[in-house]
Amino acid sequence: MSPLQFQKQLRLQEARRLMLGENFDATSAAYHVGYDDASHFNREYKRLFGAPPMLDVERLREAVRETASSIQSPQDARHLARNP
Repeated sequence: MSPLQFQKQLRLQEARRLMLGENFDATSAAYHVGYDDASHFNREYKRLFGAPPMLDVERLREAVRETASSIQSPQDARHLARNP
């Protein structure tokens, strides 16, 4: 990977973090990490992550929700062990 490719990957990962953690929309995240053209950002993002920015972020959020709902608290586990 060339230095420019590495820099692009870092910028796209930071944009993904902003959309997930800071609730940026795709255009705002793109501009924040240095893209002047939202269409170019969308193409590059899809190439790296396999989906357009907002679809990717929604899929990640859904995966987190599913994981969180499948994890039981220790208190729930004790209750289930006593009352199968």
